[in-house]
Amino acid sequence: MDKRITAPLIITILLIAYYLFWLLGCYMMPDMPVAAKLIGGIFPISFIGVSLFILGERIKEINSGEEDDLDKY
Repeated sequence: MDKRITAPLIITILLIAYYLFWLLGCYMMPDMPVAAKLIGGIFPISFIGVSLFILGERIKEINSGEEDDLDKY
């Protein structure tokens, strides 16, 4: 594995763990209505999806050799 991929991978893993903890906490509240649990669960799931998408984009960017977009300007 490339060393440049390590930092984005670790950050993404930490973000996913945080969002899963948030999701678990939302569903473990006994007095919360089901509709609120569903609405509260949509956000962490969407954030996990966005985090994985951004990680994929970053890995593509690293593999293409385009480290710094500032070189274009």
